[in-house]
Amino acid sequence: MAKTKLLFITHEMSPFLELTKIAEITRKLPQAMQDKGYEIRILMPRFGNINERRNRLHEVIRLSGMNIIIDDNDNPLIIKVASIPAARMQVYFLDNEDYFQRKHVFRDNGNKFFDDNDERTIFFCKGALETVKKLGWSPDVVHCHGWMTALVPAYLKTIYKDDPTFKNSKVVYSVYEEDQFSEKLHTEFARKAVMNGMESAHTQAYQSADNDALHQGAISYSDAVVFGSENLNDEVLKFVKKANKPVLDFSATADFENYYNLYQEITNDELVSMV
Repeated sequence: MAKTKLLFITHEMSPFLELTKIAEITRKLPQAMQDKGYEIRILMPRFGNINERRNRLHEVIRLSGMNIIIDDNDNPLIIKVASIPAARMQVYFLDNEDYFQRKHVFRDNGNKFFDDNDERTIFFCKGALETVKKLGWSPDVVHCHGWMTALVPAYLKTIYKDDPTFKNSKVVYSVYEEDQFSEKLHTEFARKAVMNGMESAHTQAYQSADNDALHQGAISYSDAVVFGSENLNDEVLKFVKKANKPVLDFSATADFENYYNLYQEITNDELVSMV
């Protein structure tokens, strides 16, 4: 019997980048699922403060060379990879000179939110899915962590829904209290996020371009939701309840067995809430 394939998409992961507790979850959860017999792939941005030499990143030539089009501009995508020997896992890093090769992650040294965080997000989400296509690897479950992955569910359920790589993929979105920004992304974020094969209505949920909008947009396109923190925004909680999605409550996340059960349920189309 073929192994279940599980893709993790995140903006941070220990030991490469540790900003919030997401980094710890995205380090431990994939290993726990690999130990359960799942086949794992992990993708994240190659932010400029990730030390390539120390972490032994190297370019994957066969995967590099694609261009991601945003607002009619071609943006080269470079793919690098590093291994976590203790876990026998590989992590793929998406790189671009303009978007990621800077010393800070989401804010400059004056704590100002980067003006192009909208395009960086679009680039990462579209680039991640194009990279998986190029790998020739079809995930059964795509688990997204953090607001920077919020467009992935929308893309999977629209332009990629009939793609052979993703047509059977289920998507899970984890919401975290620590994963917040108070600013708004560019006012044109929802328009820029529309890719060939999509309509403007497909990104309407993201229109206000604030933190809640990203979470709500991702949740609306996801097959299941994980509450990664105990205290979440009331508006997001109300939205999840109204959306009537299967939920893994925060109280259940300490036991990785519950993630395994959730993945099994949605891939078997047994959509039973685990609140």
